[in-house]
Amino acid sequence: MNKIFLLFFFCFLFFRGQAADKLYCTDEDRAVYDRYLSEMTPVKSLPTGELMVKTARFFLDAPYVAATLEKEPEGLVINLREMDCMTLVENVVALTKTMQSATPSFDEFCKNLQTIRYRNGEIHDYTDRLHYTTDWIFENQRKGIVKDATREIGGVSLPVDVSFMSTHPDSYKPLKEHPELVARIAAKEKEINARPYYYIPESDINKLAEGIKDGDIVCFVTTIKGLDISHVGIVCRVGDELTFIHASTTQKKVIVNEAPLQEYVESIKRNSGIMIVRPQMSY
Repeated sequence: MNKIFLLFFFCFLFFRGQAADKLYCTDEDRAVYDRYLSEMTPVKSLPTGELMVKTARFFLDAPYVAATLEKEPEGLVINLREMDCMTLVENVVALTKTMQSATPSFDEFCKNLQTIRYRNGEIHDYTDRLHYTTDWIFENQRKGIVKDATREIGGVSLPVDVSFMSTHPDSYKPLKEHPELVARIAAKEKEINARPYYYIPESDINKLAEGIKDGDIVCFVTTIKGLDISHVGIVCRVGDELTFIHASTTQKKVIVNEAPLQEYVESIKRNSGIMIVRPQMSY
């Protein structure tokens, strides 16, 4: 059997002086990182937005695979071979941030990814992961990694009432197996709901497109009860068309979306608009 696909090495890393955390990674993931480093080093001085788009394009045709983070015990999962929409965005942000550092090492990438994915950059259990996208935006803005640019672009107030995880614990294996964690998730949901949010209604996207930059993170607001965001991607322009790169659930791979952004949002029945989040590394 192929050891590259079976080998999960478990090592303990000390990130920023915090307790040791579990790392899940394969030799193939490290090889993908090395290939990324080789391809992107010549363009590492590009503005952040351009480097974000180039990094997202690096993953074109990578297979869409959901639930790659569900490991026991909870730990940092490095998977550069296959991803869903959120892990694509997290990988792109972490890789871009790493490439812009003085020492773009694999260890630095791991540190950046953990900082982005977990509330205080620390991993103790499943509840430390930033499951709701609005919470992910809030925490990473607090860390200075991104900025919610929605309001300044022209967004309007968005009521958020997340509750899906605490009201559907059986849909999440860690919550089903550890019911004591549900109360902690519910408490965090209350914190999330108390914050102010803004969004760009679907009919206003083209009107406000000038304020949306290549490399921005686009977050699709959903009307599904108990949820906030249903999908995410990386904004890019193809000619004069404003579109995005994402891990597509229909095409089962990372693609540049063929339909323009507003047309895509209007085609999804449960979408009502978008939030725009801007990476802040070297803008």
